[in-house]
Amino acid sequence: MSVHVTPPPASKAEQEIKETLSRVTHRIVVFSGKGGVGKTTVAVNLAYALVKRGKSVGLLDADITGPNVPQMVGLSEVAQAEGGRIVPHAKHGLKIVSLASMIPPGTPIIWRGPLRSKAIDQLIGEVNWGDLDILIGDLPPGTGDEVLTITQRTAPQLALVVTTPQEVSLIDARRAVNMAKKMEVPKIGIVENMSGLICPHCGGRIELFGKGGGARVATELGVEFIGEVPIDLKARIGGDSGEPIVLSDPDAAVSQAFFRIAEQVDKELTEAR
Repeated sequence: MSVHVTPPPASKAEQEIKETLSRVTHRIVVFSGKGGVGKTTVAVNLAYALVKRGKSVGLLDADITGPNVPQMVGLSEVAQAEGGRIVPHAKHGLKIVSLASMIPPGTPIIWRGPLRSKAIDQLIGEVNWGDLDILIGDLPPGTGDEVLTITQRTAPQLALVVTTPQEVSLIDARRAVNMAKKMEVPKIGIVENMSGLICPHCGGRIELFGKGGGARVATELGVEFIGEVPIDLKARIGGDSGEPIVLSDPDAAVSQAFFRIAEQVDKELTEAR
């Protein structure tokens, strides 16, 4: 005697997410084991570097309690809806959605886990992303609810873990990589940010946080080392003023680093098909 078990019907939110993501070719999640490593700076500049490569790209600011993407790309407009779906902002060819565009400036998000997870479902499934080559999710730091939820919902082909070269950051990067492995993300890569300071006066390089830590951990854990990004004062200024460095100064060493990372990401996504 055989028993046939019928799975429960998908929820409305799950159906909306499936429908939305059916028009997205590749999904990337960018996260980190700890805060303060420049994760959003990497996500924003990577997104624009991919746009420069001719890709149609969406950037989802999934850091619910600390959404900073609008500040870094110079967005001040309030989000709009059409036909019951959120319309992404378009900035220099990049589609952007962030909770920061839906609440008054400075408003704290004092929500427990279930509410944050519900908000993520809405930011994925109730957005009119249209057809995209790549959707990048800028996740909150750590390995908590939001990281788990968005990784489960989007089924990314590539997880990028952002770290700095110093050991205190690499400890948390190892945790983030191992989480991505447990979530069975097909491709996992490490991006080393703050990889040496470029002196604005002489152009020399100062290894403020050590050297080679990201590449070493990538080899240790059997994942890809995607690239390194040096510290550049202009990148920090651009992030504060809403002018990503890859747009304002594409010839800068830090911009060239992001373009190399975008090239490597493109290669990893092609191999993940």
